[in-house]
Amino acid sequence: MISSKLFGVAMIIYIIAALIYVSYLVFRNVKVGNVATLVTFIGLIIHTAALISRTVASFQKGIGQPPFTNLYSSMVFFSWTIILVYLILEFKFKQKTIGAFVTPIAFACLGFATLLSDEIEPLVPALQSNWLLSHVVTCFFGYAAFAVACGISIMYLIRVYFEERSTENTGILKIFPPSDLLDELTYKAIVIGFPFLTIGIITGAAWANYAWGTYWSWDPKETWSLITWFVYAAFLHARFAAGWKGKKTAILSIVGFCFVLFTYLGVSFLLSGLHSYA
Repeated sequence: MISSKLFGVAMIIYIIAALIYVSYLVFRNVKVGNVATLVTFIGLIIHTAALISRTVASFQKGIGQPPFTNLYSSMVFFSWTIILVYLILEFKFKQKTIGAFVTPIAFACLGFATLLSDEIEPLVPALQSNWLLSHVVTCFFGYAAFAVACGISIMYLIRVYFEERSTENTGILKIFPPSDLLDELTYKAIVIGFPFLTIGIITGAAWANYAWGTYWSWDPKETWSLITWFVYAAFLHARFAAGWKGKKTAILSIVGFCFVLFTYLGVSFLLSGLHSYA
């Protein structure tokens, strides 16, 4: 399948981009940084072409479905949203260094997808709804923003670790952005992701009522989505109400993304329920 080959090319490009971003971290050469961004953007274009190709192939088979209806296709779509959200944030805040910690996440998603079947199969009856597009797209854009926030939080903790052990602006302290900036970028990424997750849960409830006759059934996927929502709600509340910043919020951001991964993957593999097909 041509789309699978294109996904493979995108995966290779993303790991190359990650290595170039690391080089930019070390040398702080503007040209190297621009090349890293260009390579990542080329990867996104090829990735987009792969998603379009998979969608076209679905219609040619008479199935006609968007490219995120099973675990394989949703994983490659998740990777695409991570890169798109990252490039938007890079363009907005001019911080190329975080690419070294975000592009590997997109690469890992595509790498995991290669272990799964890429067959295009008809949707199960419960998925045959107009709610599919709004629910899945909003959830994954929320997940993508949280993935970016996790990468930035890891950078923050590494930076603070060396700050506490050195008074000189050398090594990691010289090549990483200031800790205050990383803390602020983590917050902004989560502010972007939280409304998307909220809308995703709301549209999911509406979809559940259409498919199963109830808005909420405490299915494992629903329950863990709600838990994830509470984690990020706690992040925002702690920042606004209690003035949390720094290590506490960075750790909470990473913990939140772990909940995202369990909601997305762990529930599918470990817990049976109405969403087991996902």
